[in-house]
Amino acid sequence: MLERLRTLRPAWLAGRSAVIAVPYGWLLIFFLLPFLILAKISVSEMETVVIKDLITFKDGLLVLSLKLSNYVFMTEDELYFKTYLASLKYAGITTLLCLLIGYPFAYFMARAKSTVQPLLLMLVMLPFWTSFLLRVYAWKGLLSDHGWISDLLIATGLDGLLFSAGLIPAEGKFMNSPFSLVLGMTYTYLPFMVLPLYSNLSKMDLRLLEAAADLGATPWTAFWKITVPLSKAGIIAGAMLVFIPCVGEFVIPELLGGPETLMIGRVVWDEFFSNNDWPMASSLAVVMVLLIIVPLAIFNKYQAESQEKR
Repeated sequence: MLERLRTLRPAWLAGRSAVIAVPYGWLLIFFLLPFLILAKISVSEMETVVIKDLITFKDGLLVLSLKLSNYVFMTEDELYFKTYLASLKYAGITTLLCLLIGYPFAYFMARAKSTVQPLLLMLVMLPFWTSFLLRVYAWKGLLSDHGWISDLLIATGLDGLLFSAGLIPAEGKFMNSPFSLVLGMTYTYLPFMVLPLYSNLSKMDLRLLEAAADLGATPWTAFWKITVPLSKAGIIAGAMLVFIPCVGEFVIPELLGGPETLMIGRVVWDEFFSNNDWPMASSLAVVMVLLIIVPLAIFNKYQAESQEKR
């Protein structure tokens, strides 16, 4: 019976083609198709709550109507440029902080005893057992007046340092500031940096470090010239997993960033649900996706060419 089913199966569905078809099918259904729908809405006219069709028949003629005024308006209004810039800035700072905190933690996990590693891995995964929204709300209590984190920062005098750096609006006031925004995003996305780094570092061949030590390299030299280059793939994977969702983040800027901290996710939300302007919101989302995808595509092409040259 199984043999007969195998003979009836199309040739393209066998072996390597079937394995490759799964991720491509996933990308087609859950990324390309929604993106095309979004792109269509961004160049459509909206009448009340109905999106007009792009192609219509009028007097026997096929008429294609593309509304590009939303994209033109985005180039004329500085608000959108500043919002995109702020989103990229906060996403970049969060990615850098996650890397600086996550790399030592992942390195320690990878070098820990095999009996301890599952416990450390569980500690990284533990926050996911609680709702994302609850965890962000918890930071509001910790950073508000008389919260124990805010009291600790005031007691150590760090609030004055943060105020001097322009990260908080006044000494002792931590909520609704760039500081609370970056702190919340770093806490939320840190596991996404640690896990790929740990996966990469735990597979590293330690005999290379022993060989470097035999040749006279100091531990720091061996780390910088062997461990860091070999963990490059983990660093890139972790940076992408943190940077991409941070650019379009909405919940954390809304709850911790305050009204003065504008990010593109909040602007898209306002256009969709406050102004009810779906084409404008779709245009903002399309540009945001392109800002993320184009550099990634160029980097992947460069990386593929580098591997071919080896």
